[in-house]
Amino acid sequence: MYTAIREAQANALASDATACVFGEDVAFGGVFRSTMGLAEEFGKDRVFNTPLSEQGIVGFGIGMADLGHTAIAEIQFADYIFPAFDQIVNEAAKYNYRSGGQFSAGKLTIRTPCMGVGHGALYHSQSVEQFFMAVPGLKVVIPRSPIQAKGLLLASIRDPNPVIFLEPKVLYRSSVEQVPIDDYTLPLSSAEVLQQGKDITLLSWGAPLYSCVQAINALRNPTGALADLIPSDVRDAEVELIDLRTILPWDRETVAKSVSKTGRCVIVHEAPVTQGAGAEIGSFLQDKCFLNLEAPICRIGGWDTPFPHVHETFYKPELVRIIDALVRTLKY
Repeated sequence: MYTAIREAQANALASDATACVFGEDVAFGGVFRSTMGLAEEFGKDRVFNTPLSEQGIVGFGIGMADLGHTAIAEIQFADYIFPAFDQIVNEAAKYNYRSGGQFSAGKLTIRTPCMGVGHGALYHSQSVEQFFMAVPGLKVVIPRSPIQAKGLLLASIRDPNPVIFLEPKVLYRSSVEQVPIDDYTLPLSSAEVLQQGKDITLLSWGAPLYSCVQAINALRNPTGALADLIPSDVRDAEVELIDLRTILPWDRETVAKSVSKTGRCVIVHEAPVTQGAGAEIGSFLQDKCFLNLEAPICRIGGWDTPFPHVHETFYKPELVRIIDALVRTLKY
């Protein structure tokens, strides 16, 4: 996936003479190598390092975007996006609105790695999408795979709104696909139904989607200890799996249509359950799909603790917790 992200930025730089990539250490390729070779290919005046100041990176990007440049800013880890929170929420998101359309920071895209990686602990493994879900004027995008990453990143770069593009770092090298080398985009604010089903909707985004697929497969064909945990009368349940892809503004129509059909919904994300994105989604579904619901909306997420260094796999939504949620919701 990191190669797909690198190629998306190369496509943007090649097709737009105003485009620049900047951030901490991007000139030598970045911590995760997602900008590798771009400085050599496009020049150090278009791909360059910045001081270690997230607030400065975003403020600089807003100014570039306002002057008409395409600004692609990298925050080295999503955990450190908070020093730039004021610039993002009070400046970038409101720039167009407060000027009555005379000025815009819409050509700003902020890339940043997020979610757990196996050893990142409390300062390098957090999910941050929920902090931006209530901010009008922003778009928030999370890809699940290389093809998605390239298409969604190019769409984000060319979208007329500032976009926060969150990249699940554990997928940088573990998610592998044959990715077209051509320049292409995928639609923002459009969820994708990965698997059709009639009995329950399973909704997620980013890295947890892979655990969701494992849970669906285990539900159908449980082995070992799982065979004792999964009642026989739910093993034939048809699960509809949806990748939300864009967290803000999210695809309400696709999700509501699915939940109205299935009558049941489990939402999975790595961020803590309290005030996670699933809370807003669940509230919307309770309002729009109430008469179709056969069970309460179920949310599975990280625990309400700092992200741990040890026992990370017990913090993140994994196979057993997702299966348990599916069984409880199906049996309600």
